[in-house]
Amino acid sequence: MSDNLSSNDDRLALYRTMVVIRQTEEELARCHQRGLIHGACHTYVGQEAVASGVCAHLGPKDTVFSTHRGHGHALAKGMPPRELMAELFGRSTGCSRGRGGSMHLFSPEIGMMGTSGIVGPCILQACGGGYSSKLMGTGRVSAAFFGDGATNNGAFHEGLNLASIWKLPVLFICENNQYATEVPFSYAAGNPEVASRAAAYGMPGVAVDGNDVAAVYAAAAQAVARARAGEGPTLIECKTYRTRAHAEGMGDFTYRTRDEVNRWKERCPIASWREELIQEYGVSEAVLDSMDEDVKTLVAEAREFAEASPVPDPSTATTHVYAAGPAVPPAEPPLETERLRSFAQATLEALAGEMAANPAIFVMGEGIGKRGGNFQTTLGLYETYGPVRLCDTPIAERGFVGLAGGAAMTGTRPVVDFMFADFLLDAVGEIINQIAKMGYMSSGRLPMPVLMRGCIGIGHSAATHHSGSYYGLFGQVSGLKVVVPSNARDAKGLLTHALRCNDPVLFLEHREILQHKGPVPEAAYEIPFGQAAVVREGTDVTVVALARMVSLVLESCAELEADGISVELIDPRTVVPLDVATILQSVQKTGRLLIVDEPPASCGLAAEVAAQVAEHGFDNLDAPIRRVTGVFSPTPYSPSLEAAVVPNRPMITQAIRSLVRE
Repeated sequence: MSDNLSSNDDRLALYRTMVVIRQTEEELARCHQRGLIHGACHTYVGQEAVASGVCAHLGPKDTVFSTHRGHGHALAKGMPPRELMAELFGRSTGCSRGRGGSMHLFSPEIGMMGTSGIVGPCILQACGGGYSSKLMGTGRVSAAFFGDGATNNGAFHEGLNLASIWKLPVLFICENNQYATEVPFSYAAGNPEVASRAAAYGMPGVAVDGNDVAAVYAAAAQAVARARAGEGPTLIECKTYRTRAHAEGMGDFTYRTRDEVNRWKERCPIASWREELIQEYGVSEAVLDSMDEDVKTLVAEAREFAEASPVPDPSTATTHVYAAGPAVPPAEPPLETERLRSFAQATLEALAGEMAANPAIFVMGEGIGKRGGNFQTTLGLYETYGPVRLCDTPIAERGFVGLAGGAAMTGTRPVVDFMFADFLLDAVGEIINQIAKMGYMSSGRLPMPVLMRGCIGIGHSAATHHSGSYYGLFGQVSGLKVVVPSNARDAKGLLTHALRCNDPVLFLEHREILQHKGPVPEAAYEIPFGQAAVVREGTDVTVVALARMVSLVLESCAELEADGISVELIDPRTVVPLDVATILQSVQKTGRLLIVDEPPASCGLAAEVAAQVAEHGFDNLDAPIRRVTGVFSPTPYSPSLEAAVVPNRPMITQAIRSLVRE
């Protein structure tokens, strides 16, 4: 048969890769039985031909994104077995420094961008890798490996559609091993022929025997060539089988039979390729035996190395949650300026300035291209930068947010304009499980400069799907920074900082203040995160407020001042990181604290500020901490109902008066 392989050296390289995977996995299975592996162990036994055949075409700069059964992909991409074993042993020499285990393998140095315990994200992240390649013109290819179960996930549809419409250089490799955990694919799929689904997305779909390494190699060769030529993605379905349990230690014969497993063992991809090398290509058994022994020695040394490696220092458990910032944070510019700009104009200035300075920045969102965004957030930029850097998207929030994560992992700086915070909830898994954790899980080797921006807030009878804020929800996510400006000057400086930092940032803009004008310096400047603003100094009571609530409190302050009540107003500006020190300093001076927050009180910013002051500033309080917040209810439509669920100026004024009297 014709295998598209040019020499026996190439054929032997495929054999060796498969043997390295098999022997490493079998040793890991034994180590699991010995208790050396602390968590799950998902082996790749039976599927070795897929990773070996595909990765043979990928260079060090090409990228692989994988799933929970990713040992084989990592080894085929060039990861030494010792790094894989050390990771599963939870050692500091592991590929993820002991932070990942079996399901979270990172080695960006060789283009292994990570595996995930969640089904589907690798598809979207590979699209991001492809988008980075397209934007920067690198010619690199990204490959996503996933099981048959992922093809029934929304990420499959959104990812393949995005890759198709933008002709991204991506390989989608479905390892159809017949079962998603314990659910048969024949039961779970209305159309069990995965390759046939490619036609719906306008891309080639190829089905191959996933136990035939030459067939996989040939299909991958064509797909990689197509991707590098700018012709777009390919879906390859590799029909294969895992011959060990879903994970080591799990029962295996409640959902499939021993006879079925044994039939597939007889179709072992390594044994069949070995036989073909001998019979068709004249390779001697002695050469193959020698190679087997060399690999056996390699794996034994790897296990010894892993066992001898130190465990991670417990003091490092919280390092790399965020990227390292500059030693000296940038100073804020002076406020003195007569130049007035609206909140929306100020953020547009920041974005335009940074896009001019950094060609790696691109924007994705619905209607942000020629139209300039629903709130004019990108007005005029399309004419300057075109459709690749100002990319209009389908309505596919999970898809393009997941893509943004993969793009950040591969060297570009995406800005996701999601219009309303409510829409971002469709992508919450990509944000919390992937984007926010990537820097930590990779031990700081994968910066995640993803900026996600959009509107929050109640007003304009937008009702319950266009009025949410959710910064309390996202404030619980380690690795994510949450920014909520209250005025134009802060918005420009904070957005500029977000576009320069290497952490994922959620930048929330209250819809009701987008057209509020204020003094904004013309030159570029940064406002560092975690530095609250003392908006107004006072002596009688401290009020902490965010976004639109800052304006309402300022209106109350003018009224209260006439009655001799002096209010100190603190705007945290960022929910994460939260500047508790400035709030405590103010409370030490005034002895009283009121927190004004538009969302409901339950588990939100108001609760966090109150808890911090109660814990660290209790002795300075002359009265109980009070809160004015929104009502615990979805946002209604009718103006009369809407007004009943959000704080207003009279409510704030009365609360301050009452607190001062206590």
